[in-house]
Amino acid sequence: MKGYYSRKLHSLLGIIPLGAFLLTHMITNFKAFDGGKEGFDKGVQFINGLPLIFFLELFLIWLPLMYHGVYGLYIAYQANNNVGNYNYERNIRFTLQRITGVITFVFIIWHMYDTRFQIAMGNITHDELGAVIHGIVSNPILYVLYVIGIISATFHFANGLWAFLVSWGITVGPRAQRVSSYICMGLFVLMSVLFILAMTAFKNSEFQAATAFIDMFKTVLS
Repeated sequence: MKGYYSRKLHSLLGIIPLGAFLLTHMITNFKAFDGGKEGFDKGVQFINGLPLIFFLELFLIWLPLMYHGVYGLYIAYQANNNVGNYNYERNIRFTLQRITGVITFVFIIWHMYDTRFQIAMGNITHDELGAVIHGIVSNPILYVLYVIGIISATFHFANGLWAFLVSWGITVGPRAQRVSSYICMGLFVLMSVLFILAMTAFKNSEFQAATAFIDMFKTVLS
């Protein structure tokens, strides 16, 4: 039973609430593709207009993220990855789950530093988030790194969802596990496509114009 409840909590937090946060983040970002800058800004304003948003983020995002991320690094460090000796699908996915977990944790910290942390420090406002993302995705190297981070995050969530269903006794038999595997991998592809479409939308001229306006405004103030 050593570490049993710690691992169960780690598994649960990865789906609820962090999985819900990832899906919400995907929907908000996709509004940039579906509705342009205006649609994205409305999505951001809606989320930040929720009552007690600070406590919602603290208890549903930041604290679960720190536990899931730090304990996940410990699990990855302790894991015995023997994919070279046993090269079958579940073992490969087990190894990829650990690798993408590390990449995702680093990516989220980097992304939050560029966005939420800068807002907290007063360097940017919520209305300037779209312009900030435009500046990131306009850099080819940063764009590629973001794609890697996004694909890692969506795979880690989708594959983690499949493992969650197995470990919590929801999908018991081989057929149920096989069907859930197809569904979860389909979810991985769908989420990756929607996130990348959103990133492409942030390259549009309306976000570029917003970036130029912000730079000009800051130059005048300085």
